[in-house]
Amino acid sequence: MNEKNSGVYDAQQIQVLEGLEAVRRRPSMYIGSTGSQGLHHLVFEVVDNSIDEAMAGYCDNIRVTINSDNSVTVKDNGRGIPVKEHPQQKKSALEVVLTILHAGGKFGGDGYKVAGGLHGVGLSVVNALSAWLEVTVSRDGEKFFQRYERGVPVTPLQSKGKSAKTGTMITFYPDPEIFEEINFDFQILNQRLREMAFLNKGIKIVIEDRRLNEIREETFKYDGGISSFVSYLNKNKEVYPKKPIHLEKELNNCRVETSLQYNTGYSEAIFSYANNIRTKEGGTHELAFKSALTRLINDHARRLGVLKENQDNFQGEDIREGLTGIISVKILNPQFEGQTKTRLGNPEVRGIVENILMDGLGAYFEQNPPVTRKICEKALQSARAREAARKARELTRRKNALEISNLPGKLADCASKDPAESELFLVEGDSAGGSAKQGRSRHFQAILPLRGKIINVEKARLDKILNNEEIRALITALGTGIGNDFNIQKLRYHRVIIMTDADVDGSHIRTLLLTFFFRYMEPLIANGNIYIAQPPLFKVTKNKKIYYLYREEELEKLMSEIGRQGTSVQRYKGLGEMNPEQLWETTLNPDTRTIIKVDLQDAIEAHEIFTLLMGEKVEPRRKFIEDHARDVRNLDI
Repeated sequence: MNEKNSGVYDAQQIQVLEGLEAVRRRPSMYIGSTGSQGLHHLVFEVVDNSIDEAMAGYCDNIRVTINSDNSVTVKDNGRGIPVKEHPQQKKSALEVVLTILHAGGKFGGDGYKVAGGLHGVGLSVVNALSAWLEVTVSRDGEKFFQRYERGVPVTPLQSKGKSAKTGTMITFYPDPEIFEEINFDFQILNQRLREMAFLNKGIKIVIEDRRLNEIREETFKYDGGISSFVSYLNKNKEVYPKKPIHLEKELNNCRVETSLQYNTGYSEAIFSYANNIRTKEGGTHELAFKSALTRLINDHARRLGVLKENQDNFQGEDIREGLTGIISVKILNPQFEGQTKTRLGNPEVRGIVENILMDGLGAYFEQNPPVTRKICEKALQSARAREAARKARELTRRKNALEISNLPGKLADCASKDPAESELFLVEGDSAGGSAKQGRSRHFQAILPLRGKIINVEKARLDKILNNEEIRALITALGTGIGNDFNIQKLRYHRVIIMTDADVDGSHIRTLLLTFFFRYMEPLIANGNIYIAQPPLFKVTKNKKIYYLYREEELEKLMSEIGRQGTSVQRYKGLGEMNPEQLWETTLNPDTRTIIKVDLQDAIEAHEIFTLLMGEKVEPRRKFIEDHARDVRNLDI
């Protein structure tokens, strides 16, 4: 029987958090985390405010600056946040917006017809989680300024003189008491701002980084909108039609914009947005996009004779092979699931999007029969490959996740049947696999040796991929299935650790595995199940004391400290050079090892880089290597 807590529980124990204190007490409820994701989310909340002004038609210029002290400034040329006294709150509207949750111009009235910041917590949350925030508003012929510290105003709203311009400028420094580290990543901000420029055609967004000696600056402005977005995503691929198909129409206060284009590859890339917010988990607009496309292509495949009377209709996955598509809707009252806004729930949107796509895409397919036939023929090839893949998949399917007899023979499984504590090491080569099997903890660590390099999944259909012995062994060991059969609940190991040599071949094998996981088991990356082991590069011995080092810089530093005389340095060319005890101590032991979690900061950037590095086209890859050759360090030859 559980012991009861002896503490008192009465009315006095019920806490009421005033103002923004709730945000500071539970920041993750509002921004997702207090790590890198939450830190960058602050910038996006402020930018979203400027984008809402742009969608309302009052702003066409936004500048984001990472200042030398790691504070961030967001400046726009919108109308400027109102500054007159709020009738109910008896303080300036600016202070209301910055200090009260769910206050803003997005809950009715004429301030905004369409806005991304549905919950009205954006600026007030940024203010609450900043050590300090300064805001300058230009409107009504005057410039106003106010400073806040940890969400509390420390100066009154002050007039700073006349101004012929309008707009808002906010500078904030995230609170070190809240965030693990204050260090903004230029690339993360860069990718999101580019995305915002694509979604709002004609708007100029500039990002600059002033932390280095040389200021880094990029400008985004796309008059083609999401058609430019699709072209950008397909820039390293063979495409058809040459110009992306584009539709844009408003129906029942819902503005729908979509663009799509096919390429000769085998993976689909569909990105959906609602009021400029990426809906990672899809929603009614994405379902409508897929449904309309499937119906239209099946209809035209019958008319063109690509599908015969005795053949089944294409499935959606057949039709979407090689498709790059963007679906963006802007609506009055979006219903997002949770503050993270990852899925759109508005039921009425599905019918609106389907109607617009059936009419618009239907007309395009009627008027462009060569393109339509090519899409239908690609779907036919995909359907045939899907059937072959189904047969190959049967070889990897297990009746029961705990049925050991169905596991691949070369897998050295662990004794534990608890996925939460179990680890699977994907080890390069039989030699290293042998050492790992001897050096591991048999209770919770499983070893799967991989012979040679797995197939490059970026250049192959699923049926061919499933004929690869190493891939089949990997899928069977994980237990999740693949494609439509994928079920993350059946994952047998919650940590899947890629362990390859610290050389060019090892890097290549690691990249091939990551490409496979990204294209066919992306939820494992999104869920934080994929890791990369960090075996040491050097073993240094002096006076019977052993040091394991992971970088050239560490070796140089150590040598300067202990001296070279009487020092033995061994450089590991591969995991197979370590005996089981060394491998356990350096790479397997959870108490002493270093492993890196693979996360998915930006699916669009990941899609782009995998296409570039692993795709069919050689020229873009060659240019990438030429551009970055000088940045390479510790390359084994």
